[in-house]
Amino acid sequence: MPHILLINPNASRATTDMMVAIARAELPAAYGISGVSAGQGPGMIVNADELAAAAPEVERNWREAGRHSVGAIISAFGDPGIERLRALDGRPVAGLCEASMLEAAQGGRRFGIATVTPELAGVIGEKAVQAGVGRLYTGIRLTAGDPRVLATDPQALEEALAQAVRECVEIDGAQAVVIGGGPLGQAAIALARRFTVPVIAPIPAAVRHLLKSLQALEAAA
Repeated sequence: MPHILLINPNASRATTDMMVAIARAELPAAYGISGVSAGQGPGMIVNADELAAAAPEVERNWREAGRHSVGAIISAFGDPGIERLRALDGRPVAGLCEASMLEAAQGGRRFGIATVTPELAGVIGEKAVQAGVGRLYTGIRLTAGDPRVLATDPQALEEALAQAVRECVEIDGAQAVVIGGGPLGQAAIALARRFTVPVIAPIPAAVRHLLKSLQALEAAA
């Protein structure tokens, strides 16, 4: 059975378990998946310094736990370490940010980001440009308050993100909205059911992106 490794750059086993459950629900039965967490760092990455510091830990996890995996998912919005992993041996690697932006922009849709981390707004904008969809990016809408505190209250988190989604659509003109964050995975799934505008949950988007890459490799073999 081909195996996928989900790497959580946040140092939280509970968050990793949640992410793996979401990813497994998107995978065909023929695939296995497991998750690993950062061995150091914050339980939730909220700024650019923490994101940059996570990259070596992501590479370490891949080297140590990914030897028998056909591909990897980097499950933090900002995709720390993605280029490091892609440079190692050519196995497919999907990042939440890149995969969800590409999916949101399909068909030339204008898309926005709804998230909780104001200190990552600049990084997220840069990622849209790097993914080649910067011209379709309508901007970011943020929840209020401490993101780590908000993340501990699932109902409050969902409602705050719902308001950010509305602002992306009603103020910025987004035709699709990405929920920007791996630890926001459950809220993203719930919000996708609440809106007629496509709301992209990043973990399922990364799974779909990785599967397409794996299928392309198989077809080329």
